[in-house]
Amino acid sequence: MSPINVVLACDLGGSSFRAALIDNRGTTLAEHAVPGPALHDHLDRSEVTALAWWTQLLEAAARLAEQAPELFASIQGIAICGVTRTQVFLGRDGQELRPAMTWKDARSDGIASRLRETLADHSEASRINAFHPLARLAWLADTEPENARALACVLEPKDYLNFRLTGRQASDPVSLARLIACTENVGGRSGFDAIGLPPSVIPAIIEPAEIVAPVRASLPAPFDQFAGIPVFCGCNDTWAAVAGLGALRPGYAYNISGTTEVLGVLGPDQAEAEGLISVDWRGLWHLGGPSQNGADTAAWLAGLLGGNGPIGETIERLLAGPRHPQPVLFLPYLQGERVPYWDPNLRGAFIGLGRQHGPTDLAYAVLEGVACQNRLVLERAEGALGTRVDEIRFGGGAAANPVWAQVKADICGRPIAVGTAKEPGLLGAAIIAWTGLGRFASLAAAQDALVSIASRYEPDPARRPAYNALYALYRQSEAALAPISADLVALAQNTGAWPGLANPASAT
Repeated sequence: MSPINVVLACDLGGSSFRAALIDNRGTTLAEHAVPGPALHDHLDRSEVTALAWWTQLLEAAARLAEQAPELFASIQGIAICGVTRTQVFLGRDGQELRPAMTWKDARSDGIASRLRETLADHSEASRINAFHPLARLAWLADTEPENARALACVLEPKDYLNFRLTGRQASDPVSLARLIACTENVGGRSGFDAIGLPPSVIPAIIEPAEIVAPVRASLPAPFDQFAGIPVFCGCNDTWAAVAGLGALRPGYAYNISGTTEVLGVLGPDQAEAEGLISVDWRGLWHLGGPSQNGADTAAWLAGLLGGNGPIGETIERLLAGPRHPQPVLFLPYLQGERVPYWDPNLRGAFIGLGRQHGPTDLAYAVLEGVACQNRLVLERAEGALGTRVDEIRFGGGAAANPVWAQVKADICGRPIAVGTAKEPGLLGAAIIAWTGLGRFASLAAAQDALVSIASRYEPDPARRPAYNALYALYRQSEAALAPISADLVALAQNTGAWPGLANPASAT
């Protein structure tokens, strides 16, 4: 019998690193997840050394080699997707100049405001915020000028891993779309001119299914056996997961619920909507983007209520209890917010708590609060595109919870279709690799062949009036509490120690 050929598909997530061996039918034959690495967070700072991701890749691959040595030896190609809005700063020797700034880092908020004024006539100006790569580079130039002068290349996390595997620095036009847009010259000035750095810090730009380079020789085990195997550029984790859900096509909506939530709608034409990311996804126009909060809010609640088992089981147990007739509202902004507000100073809140409310009420409030944020993004995207999507493809860890899927269907008023792949990001990475290897003529053909739907949740018309009323209250609460959130953040930054805070310098 001929050996089974596989690709090594990897997904560098916000809280774990996953690697899998996937065949050309989309079947995952072996998989391993590595937790972490821990982020170094303090107030508006969030950092991690990129070397930790390389260690994760080596560990996950080594475990796969132990689990399935024959399959591992038959790897035909490698594709990695990963978190975005995270910058790795490399010097001319290819070494890290400083820790990477993660998707949560908000230190460039003030500089972003000044950049918007400086570049007022630039098409990218309105998009510049604390999470924008140009603002991060401006912060580096302003705060760490020695590192800025030594900067040779800025990479996304998956690009850094590709560089370690191949020795070539490259990225794709989706992951670096916002930085590439800053190279445009408007009125004799580009975004890079405004911060005093050269656009040459952007690496070579190639397509997601294009080969970066072959695996280089003399790598640590287990990659020492793969010299010459092609490494494909890949894309950010959202793009890959959307492909893994079969939603990388016009007229489709998706919702990825991992550490954070991402929701978007795809159309054939460019459109703009307040607070949403509009970007060319290689011939498709994407409108939507990542929030700062999602399934991680469920993990927070589980820990807060003393859950000591798997997070999914804890949430299911909480949802199984009795619920009070009066709902509790939850604003899910535990870490500020990206889409659609781009405000690192937003904070979460439970609203309407009464003495009779219990853990089940809080659990439903968390699920419903995140779903209300989904609905807001969906409404803005559909309004800008002038079209109504027929269903939302739902993936990520939260998609395994049928209650949450039904809540999303009821609040958004759209059917929710859950893909068969438990890890759509891994399947999306495999779709990239198999397309790049020539197994499929296009990414669309690969989606048709490898993606299937496992379950579908229809909106319950009986719940629509109540959820419409809850959503209206949610929007009122957002508007009312946003100024208070900003004042609380300022209070933490401008005052001394509080009672019970043993070491203010270590507070996160």
